[in-house]
Amino acid sequence: MTVPARGGQLWIRRFHPAPDAGIRLVVLPHAGGSASFYFPMSRALAPRVEVLSVQYPGRQDRRAEPCIDDIGELADRIAAELRQWADRPLALFGHSMGAAVGFEVARRMDVAPIRLIASGRRAPSTHRDERVHLRDDDGLVADLRKLSGTAAGVLGDEELLRMILPAVRSDYRAAETYQGEPGAKVACPITVLLGDDDPKVTLAEAEAWREHTDAEVDVRVFAGGHFYLVEHQEKMLAMLDERLKVPDSV
Repeated sequence: MTVPARGGQLWIRRFHPAPDAGIRLVVLPHAGGSASFYFPMSRALAPRVEVLSVQYPGRQDRRAEPCIDDIGELADRIAAELRQWADRPLALFGHSMGAAVGFEVARRMDVAPIRLIASGRRAPSTHRDERVHLRDDDGLVADLRKLSGTAAGVLGDEELLRMILPAVRSDYRAAETYQGEPGAKVACPITVLLGDDDPKVTLAEAEAWREHTDAEVDVRVFAGGHFYLVEHQEKMLAMLDERLKVPDSV
């Protein structure tokens, strides 16, 4: 059962509340994604880690709300929501667009997260001239199919597809127009994850995350494409168990 965020807000979902967990992991979805993408991760990590899954506006039960197509604005809103959850150490995990959002959220937090885990996304200091968000609907769907990130049932259901496309387009616009502030850094270690056949990020673009912190950075490569993390759930969970340790100084 989903437990709403404190104060009745819609941004944060706790699928598996873990009141005795020593750490909270804030998970940020990919473009077109929703909080429920991380339900399996939440179930597997509880009760050792309490997962807070972010629900962006414009999808599922927030479908009637306007989408936010700017990474900075999205990060401002999420960082504000997280203040009420900062009574325990927080770590951030973002996949694809969510990694860029996570980086900007970390920069805005009053207390730095204990770790940022950036998955399937090039470093903020790198740039690509991507314009998928300007394509027509068929072009947008073609990119979704190429990345294999949307369930086949959704892509084959015209009504469902038309329902999610506005959020997908808005998220693509946010991700593709985002450029990190020159010299921007976070005050925490960064773990960078990618698939070895991901068209959205090269190893060099992943290694460039080292420019964005003075702390430790480790880069891990998995077999697979953009959604390698779906194929390697057990390895991903083992990695998270290893990296999500509360520092002695906390």
